[in-house]
Amino acid sequence: MKAAIVDENSSIKIQNITTPELGPNDILIKMSACGICGSDVEKVFGKYGQPSMKLGHEPAGTIIKVGDEINEFKIGDRVFTHHHVACYSDTCHECSHGNETMCKQYYQSNLNPCGLANEYVVPEWNVQHGGVLQIPDSMSFEEAAMIEPLACCVRAWTKFDYQKNDSAVVLGVGPTGIMHALLAKSADFSKIFCLDVNNFRLDFAKKLGFETIGSNDELLSEIILKSTNGDGVDVAIVATGNLNALTQAITLVRKGGTIVMFGVPSKGATIDIDMSSVYSKEITISTTYAASDTDTKNALELISSGKIDVKPLITHKYSLDDSQKAFEHAKTGDNAMKIIIEN
Repeated sequence: MKAAIVDENSSIKIQNITTPELGPNDILIKMSACGICGSDVEKVFGKYGQPSMKLGHEPAGTIIKVGDEINEFKIGDRVFTHHHVACYSDTCHECSHGNETMCKQYYQSNLNPCGLANEYVVPEWNVQHGGVLQIPDSMSFEEAAMIEPLACCVRAWTKFDYQKNDSAVVLGVGPTGIMHALLAKSADFSKIFCLDVNNFRLDFAKKLGFETIGSNDELLSEIILKSTNGDGVDVAIVATGNLNALTQAITLVRKGGTIVMFGVPSKGATIDIDMSSVYSKEITISTTYAASDTDTKNALELISSGKIDVKPLITHKYSLDDSQKAFEHAKTGDNAMKIIIEN
């Protein structure tokens, strides 16, 4: 099998790897589509702060071989596969507190060699703990590759309370930023502001019907405050790793509002914050990391039901052999939203 591997000097090499021997409860998948995530880009070009350096955790494809003891799945099934799955044990402190993505087992099993490969093995743990979801025939593999990033957004929306006619600002409207805006729309928010420095992405959000403002616009705060009766928004979602957006969010959120840190900061990233403002406005700052298999199931339903249309977000496709070009494109974000690797 061929797999995209992080090499030195911010490069990716396509490496030939011997297909692992399939265990009795493992599944072998032929990858059809796999999205490039911002965390993948950070692994190649930045200083990623999380344990795994494997590329590709948004894959979908077709089962081409199953272990001897597999009964739930069969060759030919079209599936989405989640790279990490929690244990959900009653004795797991993290899972019992709703922190599934902090579960110690969550990181122990991964796709082999990775999702960004023409074939990969889903290990027994993932298979037996909800990490493989069958997708309907009406769903393309490209749409299925969007399940994981949407699931991460879905999880973020479990971190705070909201009501119909609430208001939101999304800081950074890349693919997941747009997904957050779409989730706000599906929740009947009355005001949804999309902020970015990238004109292509602002135009993209505007075409979807969202109100857009340049992040560097001197009248930014004035525009949002005027549109929210001087209060500020109920929730600010920081969908960028640029921590300056966090400072902006503090000024844009209302008293008693919530800031959700969704974007991936670089390892060691720091920022000075006037905590007196956070305290006096009684702002809640919540972080959110990755997604559980419950979130992926919810995301699959949102896409398959048509409640969230992810198709317009897919703007570019590359072959596995052209992964380096794809990642360089994803890094610049030049006239691009979601970039998909196809096999």
